[in-house]
Amino acid sequence: MTGPYDRRTAVLIVGGGITGLSAALFLTRLGVRPILVERHPSTAITPQARAFNPRSMEIYRALGLEEEIRGRQSILAGLPEMIGADTLAGRERFRVDLLAHVRPPATVSPTDWAMIDQDELERIVRSHAESGGADIWFGTELVSLDCDADGVTAVVRDLGAGAERRIRADYLVAADGHRAGIRGRLGIGVDQPGPVTHVAYFVFDADLTAALRGRRFLLAYLDRPATGTVLVPLRTPGRWMLAVPYHPEPGETPGDFSEQRCAALARLATGVADLDLTLVPPVPGWPRKVSHSTVGGWVAHRYRAGRVFFAGDAAHVVPPAGSYGANTGIADAHNLAWKLAAVIAGRAGETLLDTYEQERRPVARLTLETAMRHLTGRHGGTGKDVTAIDDLSMIFGYRYDSAAVCARTPGPDTPVEDPRAPSGRPGLRAPHVWLEREGTRLSTLDLFTGAFTLLIGPDGAEWAAAAPGHAWLDVHRIGAGLRDPEDRFCGAYGITRTGAILVRPDGFVGWRARDLPPQPGHRLDRALARLLALDARPR
Repeated sequence: MTGPYDRRTAVLIVGGGITGLSAALFLTRLGVRPILVERHPSTAITPQARAFNPRSMEIYRALGLEEEIRGRQSILAGLPEMIGADTLAGRERFRVDLLAHVRPPATVSPTDWAMIDQDELERIVRSHAESGGADIWFGTELVSLDCDADGVTAVVRDLGAGAERRIRADYLVAADGHRAGIRGRLGIGVDQPGPVTHVAYFVFDADLTAALRGRRFLLAYLDRPATGTVLVPLRTPGRWMLAVPYHPEPGETPGDFSEQRCAALARLATGVADLDLTLVPPVPGWPRKVSHSTVGGWVAHRYRAGRVFFAGDAAHVVPPAGSYGANTGIADAHNLAWKLAAVIAGRAGETLLDTYEQERRPVARLTLETAMRHLTGRHGGTGKDVTAIDDLSMIFGYRYDSAAVCARTPGPDTPVEDPRAPSGRPGLRAPHVWLEREGTRLSTLDLFTGAFTLLIGPDGAEWAAAAPGHAWLDVHRIGAGLRDPEDRFCGAYGITRTGAILVRPDGFVGWRARDLPPQPGHRLDRALARLLALDARPR
């Protein structure tokens, strides 16, 4: 389809949840001004995801948002426990301090979990994306989409005014949620490794002081009225959400969950037979008090269809165990944004974009497996970690294997590395090491601000002399304005004092030289050319 068009843009994002908004923010910081359309009238109006892991916080920290995010944390920041029990008032199967279990030591990350409700985080991210130049249209739905070899043409409709606009974009990021309308239109299916559980959930007000017995939890996995029941506190004191599984096979339907039945289910779950409670709409003004969803997981067969990329729940869905869902979407957006920006700016070859699927799809499959194992351990189990991979390794230690990684030798067969014993191997997140600059403490991760970053050992001054001339490269030598007070840098990154390491804009190690080779400039040129899908060229 050819013009005329009402608007042209390098990147059109469909979906204004945390994945789409984060993609918009990351792109603006890299000099790309996307258009984002979202059919809902605003950012989320319910909490949705409520815990954002330290890797997500490292990403937002690099953009200067950490302090603002922590200033708007929810009541869950003071509710550390997760419990499993017959009923809330009954016998406990387990009780664990969940945050203590997954909190990284200071040698692993400069930051920590943020217990912020997703709707609050979305407002922060939207504000910064718009101030950076993103054009964000809420209340606007995608009507049609035509794809060709050079881009996409989208027709979008303003749901308030009814007016339609035609947008021409070089690329489209489909972050349109688990219903994945765009992926469905393009005929791309999913791998679904396990059964789907149907769940009815509702919000109610009640005084549960006696049943709580002083406990302060963020999640309760209950055996009644059925295995798989979950009770969570909401941000209004005395307000709770209860999710109860049901089984369509024998003929049970969403319509069977009347308000009277829901009240009875709440009394069974809490173990308080005469509990005085009031069902309330999940959102003020909504006519419905009972909602329905499914719990399960899948990963899309493909993450790319020509000029269209799938991210967040449009690419994968994981069950709500381990707080992986929204965090995985943020990492998708972070991985894709720098690659799109590099290609759009002419710094990289088009084939760099193929590495998005090569890197992120295996991570989604591994994440889904880990979350499913968590769910098994919490529903009817002891709550102990029954996963093959511990949470810290899953959050920080997953490994990329693609053309955007230059490794001299194949990496280990394991898909993750323990971040408590970092190696600095290409394909892994660059390790956190505390440094000092003019008396101020900072992390190596604070040096990764959107460009490629060359980190040089203390005796590798020749690397710094070879690096000028690359417009998209920041250079830092340990010992030249940056102190390594704990003498950890070389060991953590796996180099000698003359070595160097090249970190990609997303904070992952792309290439390293353990020591100083002949012609370091030539080696650096070749590494950058490969990472950016360009032919190696003489300087």
